[in-house]
Amino acid sequence: MSSTGDKVKGMANEAVGNVKQGIGKATDNDKMQVEGKIQEKKGEAQQAVGKAKDAVKNTVDKA
Repeated sequence: MSSTGDKVKGMANEAVGNVKQGIGKATDNDKMQVEGKIQEKKGEAQQAVGKAKDAVKNTVDKA
């Protein structure tokens, strides 16, 4: 997957995770809150992968 694709999927997962956390909190559903937190962290990790790919590409391009 491209760095842009990783970053976009990461942002989407992070957003969905935040929504799940909010719904879980509003409905007092601990399981949904935990699922949301996990999905948010997954999104953050995907974005980090995308940024790392960009950094490697930029380094290679400069060489």
